[in-house]
Amino acid sequence: MLSDGGSFMKGMVMGGLFCLVLSFLSSFSPSTEFMTEDHHHHHVKAASKEELNHLSDSHTQELLDQVRVSCIIMVQPSVLVYWAAALDTWAKHCDKAVFYTSESSKALEAIDLNEKDDWARLRKALKHAYDNAGDLRWFFVARPTTFAIIENLKYLVLTKDPSEPFYLGNAMKSGELEYVALASGIVLSYEALKRLVNVFEDEGKCPERGRALWKLSEDKQLAVCLKYTGVFAENGEDMHGKGLFNSKTVHSLISDSMKANPTNVVEGCCSDMAVTFNGMSPSQMQVLMFGVYRLRPYGHDFHDLMTFYPPEDVFLCRL
Repeated sequence: MLSDGGSFMKGMVMGGLFCLVLSFLSSFSPSTEFMTEDHHHHHVKAASKEELNHLSDSHTQELLDQVRVSCIIMVQPSVLVYWAAALDTWAKHCDKAVFYTSESSKALEAIDLNEKDDWARLRKALKHAYDNAGDLRWFFVARPTTFAIIENLKYLVLTKDPSEPFYLGNAMKSGELEYVALASGIVLSYEALKRLVNVFEDEGKCPERGRALWKLSEDKQLAVCLKYTGVFAENGEDMHGKGLFNSKTVHSLISDSMKANPTNVVEGCCSDMAVTFNGMSPSQMQVLMFGVYRLRPYGHDFHDLMTFYPPEDVFLCRL
């Protein structure tokens, strides 16, 4: 009887401790530990044509020459068909496109990081991109399942100074943590990447393998490390406030707009200056590539202040 009573009491104590731990963990937000200051969400908008009209021709040309983008594309052999699609479509319009893989593949060439952990692999890719940046000052991080219109990205950052810490895309929130979703693409200025690489050296603030008590996705872990350097997530938008980095396919966005805005589907769908769409099949990427870069209505001339020409010899990293 005494033995049974002792076991009962032990069970009560252990159960109470377990509930206490669960209560602590449920009320604990990992992001609060890393808050360095109060931050109000920012919206980075592309310049309007009225603003660009005030620039001199020489200044405009200077900006065009300076806005060059390095694309950091995270791939795995398991998504080989998307890898090939990205290589054959939007990656051609990057000024430099480097594919980083979790393991070597004979089918398509890339930098083999020999790393299975998503966050550790992204760290290595960003460090390699920084070390080999040359004169490139804007960095676009994406998966091969995302389709990007690089010219629209260049337009968004045209009047932005890469010596300032920009970290932007489709800004989202998880608890108190604001982060940019990797699925929609992440844009980093040179200054933001420089600060990030520096904080990589501090395991206490930016651990290579993440925290012991919880596992964050690589895009959230990126935001945590950047917050230690005073860099916060910002949402990329056009002048009308429409998001430029889309987490859905074109088809999904149109379908949603047809339900919500049946009398004005086009205006309700997405921005004319959209930078990314996500979740399309490789064949859908090819169709979008045709629509964006090749289809031109006969007799209709496009008159735009900005003209970005794709690089003649885009650098696709080879081993």
